[in-house]
Amino acid sequence: MKEARSFRVEAVVLRHSDWGEADRILTLYTRERGKVRAIAKGARKIRSRKAGHLEPFTRVTLQLAKGRDLLIVTQVDTLNAYLALGANLVKTGYASYAVELLDRFTYEDESENYAIFRLLTEILDRIATEPEPWLAIRYYEVRLLDLLGFRPHLFECANCGESIRPVNQYFSPAAGGVLCPKCGAGLPGVWSVSMEALKVFRHFQRSSYSEAQRARPGSEVQNELEVLMQRYLTYLLERGLNSPGFIKQIKK
Repeated sequence: MKEARSFRVEAVVLRHSDWGEADRILTLYTRERGKVRAIAKGARKIRSRKAGHLEPFTRVTLQLAKGRDLLIVTQVDTLNAYLALGANLVKTGYASYAVELLDRFTYEDESENYAIFRLLTEILDRIATEPEPWLAIRYYEVRLLDLLGFRPHLFECANCGESIRPVNQYFSPAAGGVLCPKCGAGLPGVWSVSMEALKVFRHFQRSSYSEAQRARPGSEVQNELEVLMQRYLTYLLERGLNSPGFIKQIKK
């Protein structure tokens, strides 16, 4: 049975770039086909009906047609424009981070992943509606790593397998998790992690979002966890992300 040349998807616009005189290339994360690229012909023309629906972070339904090299957007409707994200630079920065992280970790493969799509729409909604999205961002990082197969070991030493005791530990990106003091002390490429930060990290890993919201880490633990996650993500991606620097600049 031949695959239909035109199909409908629900998607979030991750990013776009100009193409030719009036077209726009879109990178989309869809509920039905994972990450795909498509071309919106004429989207940069002043009278284009598509342009306003295809900005980054917008949740849309799209009719896509198979083209020679790229999918072609033939129809688009907005489901949620997340207007609050564009009205506040800090929120824009956090949304950019969430989208960049997903974009860097995923490939175009046209396979469905409802869980990742749901996680993406949830984090955009939380950034748009919550006054301080620190907890939502950390929870998103932890859940995304789970779904992508990079869940770090936090309850047993990643080297010897012994249960973690209530003292400060070490974190090894190469080992994929926590090392006990016996295994981690003096090793290159590891860093210390306080038991307080580890408890919050564990709580996020095994909790629903409503349960995770009960955590009330102080500013020192927040900073420690943020640095730990950035270092781990940089190790996994083999390069740093752009949006954390942008967030720091606008917060100054």
